[in-house]
Amino acid sequence: MSLLNQLGIKHPILLAPMAGVSTPELAAEVSNQGALGSLGLGASSVETARQQILATQALTDRPFQLNFFCHESCPTDVEANQNWINYLKPEFEKFGATPPTELKCIYPSFKDNDDYLNLCLETKPKAVSFHFGIPHSNQIKKLQDAGIITMVSATNLIEAKSIEAAGIDIIIAQGTEAGGHRGIFNANIDGAIKTADLVQLIKRHCSLPVIAAGGIMNGAQAKAVMKMGADAVQLGTAFVQCKSSNANIAYRQALFDQPITQITATISGRPARGLINHWQAEIDQANRPDSAPYPYAYDIAKQLNALALKNDDVGYGAFWAGSNVAQIRQLEAPDLINQLVVEMNHA
Repeated sequence: MSLLNQLGIKHPILLAPMAGVSTPELAAEVSNQGALGSLGLGASSVETARQQILATQALTDRPFQLNFFCHESCPTDVEANQNWINYLKPEFEKFGATPPTELKCIYPSFKDNDDYLNLCLETKPKAVSFHFGIPHSNQIKKLQDAGIITMVSATNLIEAKSIEAAGIDIIIAQGTEAGGHRGIFNANIDGAIKTADLVQLIKRHCSLPVIAAGGIMNGAQAKAVMKMGADAVQLGTAFVQCKSSNANIAYRQALFDQPITQITATISGRPARGLINHWQAEIDQANRPDSAPYPYAYDIAKQLNALALKNDDVGYGAFWAGSNVAQIRQLEAPDLINQLVVEMNHA
């Protein structure tokens, strides 16, 4: 069975499931246009996630995917968290404020319990994808027994082989050009392989379908990576500017005004590629202490950003974007899908 038939879509294009940016409206627009829409739910409570899924199902009868974080949760490291709080204290003082006294684990992992799993079994999406790791074997089995397709991001060959060995259905090959969080299983190990190279490497050693993700902004780039073996492509950055995304005005404007990106773990505690702002240009000093682990670091980053926004400073936002963001176009989701298809057919 071809990947298109497997996912029930017309075009080999997937919307990247961007937590905090994806919306039911954006997911539905992409799905209704014959591609695979998505909801990034790793940062959502179970009830909020349910509301988003139901809202999407009310807007489209076409397939879409859900995405969750599958990191290894770690207990609170009081010393590491305090060191990070102390390091960021001057940033809070710029706005006449003091930092929090403790950090919280704001994002649970899909693996921590079966709450998200049960939500998937209840709402029955076409596919569920995972970032930062692989679900437990019993979770995979329950999803597949329910007829739900499973997908996991791989950033290197070892991760791809682990995904295949776990019985997952599809590998998402996330190259280093991709915006947002690197899908690395171990936050301290990143092979930083380019998308095109990673696709070819995985296709050479694994038999599963491969979706290329990272640095793809137009149909010519999509067609090129598919000629290298990818069965489909996944785009995120290209869709952030759509009116139906949840990106704020400052984020949308920055995509066009300051399109230079850098990978940093300073914002969340895990490496992620985003537009350069205060985090990369000022806070990410060579002599800084190790950041608090993920997602504790993200807790204080979000508090600092909220404080800065109240003072009209947008430079502490997590403006995730891929390395080819300079090629972004101002198109709404249906038009962007149509344009990509035209370009792919003529490449």
